[in-house]
Amino acid sequence: MKLSIVTTLYKSAPFIDEFVRRVTAESNKITDDYEIIMVDDGSPDNSLVTALEIQKSDPHLRIIELSRNFGHHKAMMTGLEHARGDLVFLIDVDLEEPPELMARFQEEMNRGNWDVVYGIQKERKGGFIKKFGGRFGWWLIQLLVPVEFPHNLSTVRLMRSAYVSQLIRHKEHMTAIAGLWVLTGFHQKGILFDKTSRGQSSYTFSTRLRSLLDSVTSFSQVPLYGVFFLGLAIFFISALVTFALIIRRFAGHVLEGWVSVMVSVWSLGGLILLCFGLVGLYISRIFIETKNRPYVIIRNVYETHHRQPGG
Repeated sequence: MKLSIVTTLYKSAPFIDEFVRRVTAESNKITDDYEIIMVDDGSPDNSLVTALEIQKSDPHLRIIELSRNFGHHKAMMTGLEHARGDLVFLIDVDLEEPPELMARFQEEMNRGNWDVVYGIQKERKGGFIKKFGGRFGWWLIQLLVPVEFPHNLSTVRLMRSAYVSQLIRHKEHMTAIAGLWVLTGFHQKGILFDKTSRGQSSYTFSTRLRSLLDSVTSFSQVPLYGVFFLGLAIFFISALVTFALIIRRFAGHVLEGWVSVMVSVWSLGGLILLCFGLVGLYISRIFIETKNRPYVIIRNVYETHHRQPGG
């Protein structure tokens, strides 16, 4: 197998037919020995039915049905695990990333002998709040995470099988796949492209926030060091304040100010809970990883066996 195209399905029914037509046209420019892998991530609409209907007339299509929704990142990794091509093209099915990037990526890969060529959005889509939130999230990740994440990194990428085989060795249950893309290493090259918008994203604010927390807590110990040094600083400050109050008491000053006491108690109490919550996130990751549960559960694999070129 020379080429594998990997994508995931979640509320994707309106895009599947056009996606298959466009990605097929691009694949044929490279080789006729290819496969299109679609991972149904427990989609609540008729995405699976639509894909199965197309498969009846397209033997290149392989469909992996997961037993429930496991999340976009895990579904992508599942598709990559089943890819058999020497080249693997990963792309979202919603066509915000044009399938026509495949040929452009291959040209760049051959020109520079890259292992991975990936897409970078020229400009983040959405309103002011979404753009500001995106910039703030990337700034926070760059500040706290030792792994350097490319700004406005996109899903679409063309990868050699040697890189993919190492990428899928990561079996973390709670992680951010963008970090794994970078952490795996190899020679990688980013290319700017125009990303379109096809309506409401399935990534809600809570999903994006959880992804941000996953990115930080999966690849960085900086927050834990921050909690330690913050506690150390508060300890020294409180020791100095206590010493000063004792001196004032022996000097005859009456200690008053219930308001300041209550504010201090509430402030320190909130800070302590925040630190406990942060440490709890790391502990919960350890707890989940030690269970060694299956990464995903596959309900069914649908494929048709067609005659290979030269066979």
